[in-house]
Order: sequence, then structure tokens, then C-alpha cells
Amino acid sequence: MGSIRIYKGMPPLTEEEIAELERNKPKSDDEIDYSDIPPLTEEELARMRQSRLRRQKQKIAN
Repeated sequence: MGSIRIYKGMPPLTEEEIAELERNKPKSDDEIDYSDIPPLTEEELARMRQSRLRRQKQKIAN
């Protein structure tokens, strides 16, 4: 995951800044609470299609 980088000439982090960094550090998938997201119905699952990202064609001249 991420780490705190201290660069030459940076002022030292305050206790409050360190606490905020700790609160906002990335979580593993097991730590994320998904309980407020309703499960998908069979109908919704049946309507799903795989997305295809297409590259836009670039116009060279009009």
C-alpha cells in the first residue's frame, strides 16, 4: 500500500496530519463495509452486458 514520503525542506508533519493520514489510509477488501449496498436481483443480473471501450477515431481532415 502507500507510505508517507518526507522530502528535503518539507516541514515536519503535525500530530493532527499524521492522525488524518492514518484515518484515510487504504483499506483491504475485507475491511470495507458493503452492507448498505442492496444485492442485485436476478433480473438486473440478466440485463448486464460486458462493456466494450472503443477507441475514438481521429479525423485527419474535413
